[in-house]
Amino acid sequence: MRIAEVSKKYNLTEDTIRYYEKIGLIPRVPRTKSGIRDFDDESCRWIEFIKCMRNSGMTIEVLTEYINLYKQGDKTIEARKKLLIEQKEKLLSKQEEIANTIKRLEYKIEIYNEIAKGERKDFLKEP
Repeated sequence: MRIAEVSKKYNLTEDTIRYYEKIGLIPRVPRTKSGIRDFDDESCRWIEFIKCMRNSGMTIEVLTEYINLYKQGDKTIEARKKLLIEQKEKLLSKQEEIANTIKRLEYKIEIYNEIAKGERKDFLKEP
């Protein structure tokens, strides 16, 4: 699969994919005889993994650390697991923040609905 197809499939720019390869987040992608990237299933799995981790909020630095640990083999399983657990905890915290924000928005919207219906006369003193 060519880079344009991979770019479209994973909704990443070609430059982003090249960058991920350049900094070692994905292993060197196989090439055709003329030097054109020819993404195989393994390359695509790496891209999918990196995209998932980036969507989770994982930084390039932490991803680089994870990949470097991965390259060292099974002796780093616990360290890799720790990085993933830390990221999960950050996501859960963010999820809680989002849930609280949604509750606040729902509350505010309900007040404005009541005001619009004439069911509420007092206006909010808070923003």
